[in-house]
Amino acid sequence: MYRFTYHQPVTLNDAVQLASSTEDGSYLAGGMTLLPTMKFRLANPSDLIDLGGVEELRGIAEEDGRLRIGASSTHAEVAASALVADRMPALAELAGRIGDPAVRNRGTIGGSIANADPAADYPAALLALDAEVITNQRTIAAADFFTGFFSTALAPGELVTAVRFATPAQAAYQKAPNPASRFALVGVFVARHADGVRVAVTGAGPCAARYPAFEAALDASFTPEAAAGVPVEDAGLTSDLHASAAYRAHLIGIMAKRAVAAC
Repeated sequence: MYRFTYHQPVTLNDAVQLASSTEDGSYLAGGMTLLPTMKFRLANPSDLIDLGGVEELRGIAEEDGRLRIGASSTHAEVAASALVADRMPALAELAGRIGDPAVRNRGTIGGSIANADPAADYPAALLALDAEVITNQRTIAAADFFTGFFSTALAPGELVTAVRFATPAQAAYQKAPNPASRFALVGVFVARHADGVRVAVTGAGPCAARYPAFEAALDASFTPEAAAGVPVEDAGLTSDLHASAAYRAHLIGIMAKRAVAAC
């Protein structure tokens, strides 16, 4: 690693002020991506601002009819939450299948979505569950948050403080995991809301995205057979050593059918 200065703020205001006063500071949540990146000398922040002691970023509660999850909540905490399991068990199950126990006990929901890995699980949940990303500056609809490959709508120094999810009538998430990393080769989150079905896919392209063709088919008939009948083109999908674009297109249909069956 390169030399850096380490900070441990205890309030949200302190953390934000530190970020604005440093030359090239980075927020540190679970560190699941940032620390390995620094270890391989692919990142060189002047300062690390550890958010672990900021209590304002923790907690899971109901808020204005939505489920609010603090940005520093770990995947393990989301998976184990009785409130999450009661209101949206699909989200609890998703969190419980991220990585391995070490990752689940250190990685955070805020860090995951701010990193915006194209194969991460949470982005599909945010899109399908009509989520809102709360920052220290504003509220961003999930539809506007993920903008591309490892890219989000966050401005420099802007900090995710919480995520608020709309509670669906039915929901399920199914993924084909990479056997080594447990990231999604393809993951499909299906959520049935009062105003219609939302279907979001992760792992298949540069960022998570909704699939209107599946949504229209499932609005007409919320059945696995309806999902199975939707054709998926491989144009624009990721092709790498783990899976071709054509294989990922095939997996989208399979995972969508399984997700509907699991609702």
